[in-house]
Amino acid sequence: MNLPISVDQEGLMNVLLNIAPIRPVFIWGAPGIGKSALVEKFADSVGLPFVSLLGSQLAPEDIIGVPRIDGDTSVFLPPRTIARKEPYCLFLDELNACAQDVQKAFYSLIHDRRVGEYRLPEGSVVIGAGNRSQDSAIVKTMSSALVNRMFHVQLKPDASQWLAWGYENGLHPWVLEYITQRPDHLFMEPPKTEEPYSTPRSWHLLSDALKEWGPGIREEELRMLAYGCLSSSHAGMFVAYTKQAGNKFLLAQIIDGTQKWPSKPEERDVLYFLAQSFRARLWHDLPRNRQKLNREAGMLAHRGKALLKELAEINMEFAQMVVTPGTDGEEEGKCLPDWFLMEVIRDIPRLMTKAG
Repeated sequence: MNLPISVDQEGLMNVLLNIAPIRPVFIWGAPGIGKSALVEKFADSVGLPFVSLLGSQLAPEDIIGVPRIDGDTSVFLPPRTIARKEPYCLFLDELNACAQDVQKAFYSLIHDRRVGEYRLPEGSVVIGAGNRSQDSAIVKTMSSALVNRMFHVQLKPDASQWLAWGYENGLHPWVLEYITQRPDHLFMEPPKTEEPYSTPRSWHLLSDALKEWGPGIREEELRMLAYGCLSSSHAGMFVAYTKQAGNKFLLAQIIDGTQKWPSKPEERDVLYFLAQSFRARLWHDLPRNRQKLNREAGMLAHRGKALLKELAEINMEFAQMVVTPGTDGEEEGKCLPDWFLMEVIRDIPRLMTKAG
């Protein structure tokens, strides 16, 4: 399922606070974007114990329990994790990864809040979550009866909210500063092949690894950690960023003319990171319509053309990358404004010939 409307972390909390107490909620979203952490945060905020079941590892008897002879009849005894006396938040993670017989066992629990003769205590909340079929995760088609029993919401990651959480929870400063400069690298869609890729979870993983490794980490060790957690393109740029982390304002200084593009062969990866960041800055700050160009953006456009000329003299490939529409992951389809590209064609025709 891919809903036409998505919500960020704050929006999801509002949905849970207003909908979950009265109806079961199902959260759709890619792996690693924080679905389970947000549900646990919601449970804590409303004072409910948090109980999580992983759907992909459940059998029907893990929900409905096992029978016990009671006189001339039998009674099913649900497991202790479910059969509680006080209200709680039941989180059914990877619900759409369950086998069909397990999904059937959830029907009455989700819709009627009961399992056999056991009923969830008044005030309990049931929330499910799962990945989408396009996420290359283990998912099974949910029956229409199960889909129809829940309110559906789709979560998207938001870099500003994740950074606020990261600072509050003491993530590694390199990770926080990098995502501050490249918020578009917080998440990318899962690849079709088996390889690490960037998500809020994997950046958190990298932060933990960096903190555990300590301040004396060598470059080859840093590369190993980054490429073991992140998308390959992001890992390379993160390593390049750490090389110039002592001067995190380097791009701003290049733009204002107090610094030059790094030009030494051993600085190629740093130059690549700066060129990518320069492209992101132009894409973000230049208006799509030239009529909306203000003084600050006009100065950036003028300076940007001069910097493109300088960059082309050092590395034509990287200069071409700045003006070429993105083709990978979150950069796909992002083009610099047409009016700016027309001025680049006029002032730097050899660059645009190469780009074409």
